Amino acid sequence: MNQEPQRPADDDGAQAGSALEHTLRGEVLRVLFSSADGEYTVLKLLENGCQERTLVGPLAGLVEGQEIEAVGRWENHKDHGRQLRVREFRAVLPSTEEGIRRYLASGLIPGIGPKYAERIVEHFGTDTLRILGNYSERLREVPGIGKKRIEEIRAAWQEHAGQRDVLVFLQGLGIGGALCARIINQYGAGAAEVVRTSPYRLAAEVRGIGFLSADRIAGKLGLAKDDPRRLAAGILHVLDQLALAGHVCYPREALLVEAAKTLEVTGEAAAEGLERACRAGRAVEVQSQGDPPGLFVYRHNLLVEEQGLAEALEVLLRCPLPPVRLPAADTGPAYQRLNEAQRQAVDWAFQAPVSIITGGPGVGKTTVVGQIVALAQRLHLPIALAAPTGRAAKRMAEASSLAAQTLHRLLKWDAASYSFQHDPDRPLPCKLLVVDEVSMLDVSLACSLFRAVGAGTRVVLVGDRDQLPSVGPGSVLQDLIASGRIPVTQLTEIYRQSGEGRIIFNAHAVNHGRLPDIRPVPRGQPADFYWIEKDLPEEAADVIVRMVADRIPQSFGFDPREDIQVLAPMRRGSCGTETLNTRLQDALNPKGAEFKHGEHRFRVGDRVMQTVNNYDKGVFNGDLGRIHDIQYAERIFHVAFDAGLVEYEWADADEIALAYAVTVHKSQGCEFPVVLMPLLTQHFVMLERNLVYTGMTRARKLLIMVGSQRALAIAVGRSQSRRRWTRLAQLLRGGPETS
Repeated sequence: MNQEPQRPADDDGAQAGSALEHTLRGEVLRVLFSSADGEYTVLKLLENGCQERTLVGPLAGLVEGQEIEAVGRWENHKDHGRQLRVREFRAVLPSTEEGIRRYLASGLIPGIGPKYAERIVEHFGTDTLRILGNYSERLREVPGIGKKRIEEIRAAWQEHAGQRDVLVFLQGLGIGGALCARIINQYGAGAAEVVRTSPYRLAAEVRGIGFLSADRIAGKLGLAKDDPRRLAAGILHVLDQLALAGHVCYPREALLVEAAKTLEVTGEAAAEGLERACRAGRAVEVQSQGDPPGLFVYRHNLLVEEQGLAEALEVLLRCPLPPVRLPAADTGPAYQRLNEAQRQAVDWAFQAPVSIITGGPGVGKTTVVGQIVALAQRLHLPIALAAPTGRAAKRMAEASSLAAQTLHRLLKWDAASYSFQHDPDRPLPCKLLVVDEVSMLDVSLACSLFRAVGAGTRVVLVGDRDQLPSVGPGSVLQDLIASGRIPVTQLTEIYRQSGEGRIIFNAHAVNHGRLPDIRPVPRGQPADFYWIEKDLPEEAADVIVRMVADRIPQSFGFDPREDIQVLAPMRRGSCGTETLNTRLQDALNPKGAEFKHGEHRFRVGDRVMQTVNNYDKGVFNGDLGRIHDIQYAERIFHVAFDAGLVEYEWADADEIALAYAVTVHKSQGCEFPVVLMPLLTQHFVMLERNLVYTGMTRARKLLIMVGSQRALAIAVGRSQSRRRWTRLAQLLRGGPETS
C-alpha cells in the first residue's frame, strides 16, 4: 500500500530517531509514492544487496533498478515504521554485474560496446569498475582486447570521470546511452540540473528527443499533467505534429481541442499553455479575415516563413521586367509545333515575372521547358534549372541538356552561418529560373528560394497540381494558383500515350475519377501496367517480395536492387513500408557486415533514404543512397548518395531508413524504372485519389499494383484531400491580419 504524502519533517506521525545523519547506498527496488510536484517521494531501497529500507523525501526522478547514495536522518513512523528522511541524494555507479554491464554497453566509453562489456564483466564481475579506474592494464586478461584498445579505454575512462554520475542519473530515467551522450554534450556538467528543472528543454534542444520522450522523463521526475511548463511544451508539440501533417497554422479553437485531448487536460489548461507559449514568443496568434475568419495559431518560425514568402513574391510581382520580344518567325519549327496552351506557357515565361506550368504525365511539360530554355539561350539570358530532389534535377538536366541542381545546392548552404549563401543581399546570378516538381515545395524552402531571387528575374514554376502536396508544411503550388496573382497554364493534351502503354492512360483515368483499366493482359503481349488481385495483406506482401526478388528480374530483366521500387500508402501494417523493408532486405541483401540501431539492422549494400534535412552533411529529406561500408572500431558508416559519400556515426542512424519500400509521400520528385504498389483496405485512412495518382506517375517503364478492387474504388472515389491550413493565398490577395 502506498504511503500518504506526509511532508512536514515534524509531522505527528513521525517520532524522532537518531539525530545523526546516516548514509545509505543501494538499489531502488520500487517507488511507492511520488507527489505531483516532486517534493515528496516514498521508495524501497535494497541496501548492500540484502536489506530492504524505506526512504522518504525529495527523491524525484528515481526509478527501479537505479543505484543511489542518500543522506538523511532515521525516524520512526507510527504506521510505516523506521524510515530514512532524506536530505539529499546522488546517483552512483552500479555495483551489480547486470548494472555494470548495462553501463559499459551504453556507448559512452569509446572502445567498449555491448560485446566487450559482456566480456569484461564476465571476467572481472563486480570488480570491473575498480579495475577500469585503477588497474586498466589488467584488461589484457580479457580475450580480444589489445594494447591499442586498452589505451583508448583508459583515456576515455579518465576523460569521462566527471560525467559518470550524470550518466547514471540519466540512465535511471530510462534514457538510452546514445541520448545520454547527446544530453551531456549539450549541457556539460549541468546536464542533470537541466533535466531535473527543465525537462522539456530536451525536446527543443537535443536531437532525437521529442516531446513524448521529454514528457516521459518529466513524469518520472514528478511533474503533474497540468504543470505550466508541460502545457506550454505540449502546445508546441501539437503545433509540430500539425506541421508534420502539412499545416502552416491552425484554427485556435480546434488547436485547443486537439491539445486537450493529446495532453489529457481540460480546455482551460490547454488555453493556459497556449498563452504561456505565446508569451515566450514560441507561438503566435493571428486574427485572419480569410475563409474562415478567426484566430489562427502559428509556430513562430512558420509565421515568419509564410510572411517572408508572401513578401518576396510581392516584390517580384510588382517589379517591372525588361521587355522581351519573341516573334514567331525567330522561334524555329519546334516552337511552331507547340499547341496553343504550350505556346501560351512559353510566352508567359518571358512576359510575366512568375508563371506556372501544370499538368499530368505525358502532356508536354518537358517539351515546353526545353523551348523556354532554348529561347532564353538565344536571348543570352543567364539560366538556372533546379528541383527539390537530386533525381528530379537529374531528369531535368537530361531533358534540357543543361546543368540542373537541387534547390539546396542552388542556394548554397553555408554551415558556418547556418544559412543559405544566396539571400536578398546576395541574389541568385540568373535572369531565368526554372523550378520543376514544385508540388514538393514546402513553405520553408519556398521562402528561402524566393527571397534569393533578384529583381528582374523571370521564374517559371513547373509541377502537377493534382499530385500529393509537399511532405513539409504548406500547399505552395496550390496556394500560388489560388491567389489569382500568377498566370497559370494547365496542359491537358496527352502526347506520350502509345497504343500499348497503359501507365499514363490509367494515371489520367484515376486523376479524373475513373477506375483504371485493370483487365488482364493477353498472354505473350508486352505491357507496362499489371493489376494483381489480392485481398489479404499477408498474401499481397508475399506476392510483392516474390515479384521483386524473382519474377520481375526473370521476366523483364530489371535489376531488383537498382531498378525496382516498392511504394506503399502507409508505414504500418503487414503491407506497410516497415514490414516490407525487413522482408525485402532479407530477400535482396540477406548477409554481410551489419550493425543494429534500435530495432533496425543496417547492412552494407542496403538501399536507404535520408529522412530529415541535415545541412551539415549536405543531405536532405528524401535523398536515396546505399550503405557503402561499416567501420566497427570507429562506430561509423558511410552512405553513397548521388552527391558522394556521407559519413554517419552509428548514433545518427535514426536519420536514415531502409528504402526498399517507401511511402508514396516520400517518393515525390522521383521516378523509377519499375514501381510496385500495394493498395488494400488495410490502408483505408490513406486511400485518396491523389495518393494513387502520385504513386502511379512515379513508374517510368513498368507499374504493377497489388491489392483489392474495393480499396482501389475507395481511393479513386475520394477526391478531396484533407485540407491544409495555410494563409499564403490570402496574404498574396492582400487580406488584412493582426497579431
